[in-house]
Amino acid sequence: MSNAMQSHHARDIVSRRLAGINPSETVAAAARMSAMKAAGRDVIALTSGSPDFDTPEHVRQAATLAIERGETRYTDVKGTAELRRAIAAKFERDSGIRYELDEIMASTGAKQVIYNAMLATINPGDEAIIPAPCWVSYPDIVGLAEGKPVIVPCKAESGFKLQAAQLEVAITPKTRWLILNNPCNPTGAVYTKSDLRPLCDVLLRHPDILILCDDIYEKIVYGTAKPATIVEVEPKLKDRTVTVNGCSKAYAMTGWRLGFCGAPRELITEMTKLQGQSTSPASSIGQAAALAALTGPQDVVTMMAQSYKERRDLALDILRNAPGLDCRVPDGAFYLFPSVRACFGRTSGKGRQIEDDIGLAAALAEEEGVGVVCGTAFLSPGHVRMSYVIDRESLQEACRRMVRFFERMTPRI
Repeated sequence: MSNAMQSHHARDIVSRRLAGINPSETVAAAARMSAMKAAGRDVIALTSGSPDFDTPEHVRQAATLAIERGETRYTDVKGTAELRRAIAAKFERDSGIRYELDEIMASTGAKQVIYNAMLATINPGDEAIIPAPCWVSYPDIVGLAEGKPVIVPCKAESGFKLQAAQLEVAITPKTRWLILNNPCNPTGAVYTKSDLRPLCDVLLRHPDILILCDDIYEKIVYGTAKPATIVEVEPKLKDRTVTVNGCSKAYAMTGWRLGFCGAPRELITEMTKLQGQSTSPASSIGQAAALAALTGPQDVVTMMAQSYKERRDLALDILRNAPGLDCRVPDGAFYLFPSVRACFGRTSGKGRQIEDDIGLAAALAEEEGVGVVCGTAFLSPGHVRMSYVIDRESLQEACRRMVRFFERMTPRI
């Protein structure tokens, strides 16, 4: 079959709703590095958002015991009662928010929670305000629900945080959602209570707007900055807020696929209906593991966060010697998001003309074998995202290679 015929055939069978949806660039970047490694290249990938620690032993043991007890059947679509009680206790313990069991649900990862919420509430043309830089999937999830992402650029000078005046200007009669990620992927920005208070005041004046707080990196913070969540700051917004979290990042459980949320019971009912017609419940074994994670010892979470901080500081110490790289110190998550704009218009050591962050990421991979994700993927051109959830030796080597790459660039003419 010719390429033209194949293209025509694809248009015939693929729905219009997928036409504007892109593959996840973080996944694609990781796949490119894997392909280079498989081809025999010496590569170091700084593309992953997956902790490099093993899942804690007591969590793994709980999963094994659940298998041995025969807990391998379908559960309630929104999760076992035991897990939902543990989730409710987690929200009250960490944020002072009280949710009843019918206001809690578990899903196959936090991403499914977000997708459930958008699909259950968005009508064609409804708008979702998304501060940028943002996680790559938010706009596409909104688009899959036939909504319109409204991207609000947030400047480095304001800590990459949405300001109340920006939120007010972005709101229109079609605004359905505000999506906040705290701490933020890719910037590591942390919204504290004082940061969220002005945003809450705006939202109180607009009673038809729903709020999604994606707090998946909540436990990975450094220094004195403590991330807050909307309902914690303004309880009056509880009846229109979805508070999203999960086990992936805090407990090194990305592959277990277990996310959860607290939300108004009417919305939980509709999200449960949707989940019942898609995946049904999350894995019963994953739920048993999550129960152990949430109710077991939490010192392992603190230990992992301390290790990430040490690696953050190590990377920053090396990269400050890279000419043309301007990197803010992140307060949370496990990414650096440096600006590379000073490199545009320059030529790499092997003669590649650098016009944008996409080209820079490609050149860095080809010339030094270091994989990063372009900032364009996060709707913030002029930056790159690099993860530091790899071993210290590999991280050091990757950062040294990056310094060498930037040192070899020709000066701007």
